[in-house]
Amino acid sequence: MNNNLIAKAAIDRRLAEIIAPVIEDMGYELVRMRLMSGKTTTLQIMADKPDGGIEVDDCAEISNAVSATLDVEDPILDAYTLEVSSPGIDRPLTRLKDFEMFEGYEAKLETTELIDGRRRFKGELAGVEGEEVLINLPQDGETITIGLQFDWLSDAKLVLTDDLISEMLRQRKEAGVLPDNLDEDQFDDIETDDGSEEETK
Repeated sequence: MNNNLIAKAAIDRRLAEIIAPVIEDMGYELVRMRLMSGKTTTLQIMADKPDGGIEVDDCAEISNAVSATLDVEDPILDAYTLEVSSPGIDRPLTRLKDFEMFEGYEAKLETTELIDGRRRFKGELAGVEGEEVLINLPQDGETITIGLQFDWLSDAKLVLTDDLISEMLRQRKEAGVLPDNLDEDQFDDIETDDGSEEETK
């Protein structure tokens, strides 16, 4: 399983081992985690519900639980800010099931090694076959489908398209999270504020 998409650096993977079980016990899933160091250190956690649709209150709940766990384990030496957010619309794809869930939508994939002379692939996701991610790529006026081993991927995310926004809007309305009369422009405004919950440690 390609855990590098969820947690790239060694410290990220160590933190993921501590944090993922806490989040999963609460009924959520860890989508991605990064420890970002700059002027201040920020631990960014992206989480979601198994069927999608995480909300601000969920992020606050996760933040409190993760914070309590990290206080005990204390794996981060410096003072840091904990930031828990939803994956957003143009979300990173970090698990094999993400590629299945978003079949038919446009995505950008990047591989660690050169595949047929290239590392970057942009096209429509065409599902999963075993451990391979399938993607439809335009070539010479036609469309070809190629398979990339999930373990080859170093980065993958959905491309923000009107179709994707419409689908997310439909899902959120169905779940009763958004009013039925909300249009896409208003939805953009809501999604720009990604429901992140910040806490400084």
